[in-house]
Amino acid sequence: MIYSRELERSRQVCPKCGYHFRLSVEQRIDLICDRHSFEEFSADLRSSDPLSFKDSLKYKERLKRAEKKAGAPDAVRAGRARIEGKPVVIGIFDFGFMGGSMGIVVGEKLTQVAEIALEEKVPAIIVSASGGARMQEGLFSLMQMAKVTAALERLGQARLPYISVLTDPTTGGVAASFAMLGDINVAEPGALIGFAGPRVIEQTIKSTLPEGFQRSEFLVEHGMVDLIVHRDELKQALSRFISYLTVSQ
Repeated sequence: MIYSRELERSRQVCPKCGYHFRLSVEQRIDLICDRHSFEEFSADLRSSDPLSFKDSLKYKERLKRAEKKAGAPDAVRAGRARIEGKPVVIGIFDFGFMGGSMGIVVGEKLTQVAEIALEEKVPAIIVSASGGARMQEGLFSLMQMAKVTAALERLGQARLPYISVLTDPTTGGVAASFAMLGDINVAEPGALIGFAGPRVIEQTIKSTLPEGFQRSEFLVEHGMVDLIVHRDELKQALSRFISYLTVSQ
């Protein structure tokens, strides 16, 4: 048994086994950014309903419920911040908003992260926690993969760093695009990272997958992720990466 106060003190990491529980956006900001340094932009952007989508519930109603539950208008918060005094532009996924799914607003905010970082000549950081593209927005959602990737390519051409932080889970179209394109791709311990989930793959290929398949430790061993960093050390590691990648700027 673990008491909630113990988890709060340990940044939602089990003090007995080291299991990393998921964090809210606010907890992520407190973990990574210098105190009171996060300045959010485009906070009022909200998804429309371009397809007038309806399943058992209208999409507009799902959005209202998700906003009420998460206390945010969509699945990413973006802003300027500092990490150990170093300026960055950062986008952080909120898995509590429709599973961190990527729609038009998510794509626009992350594109702005790259564009503002380019304009201000500072590093960009994206912290992913997503089930992938949002099916209610169809092709409009899938287009965000290319949109964000193109913006990050412009950042790379200007020789400005992009650091990708992969948390549990990072899957679907997010994993298939910008989440794996960092100059450094760093993951938290035990994070599920991949396109389709292990159960879907096993059912498709009719075969049992290796133990730990698609977990961050497996991906590091196979060269898909650069390194794993414990949550307690993440802020210091990001600061160090920024120093390494901007030494010649």
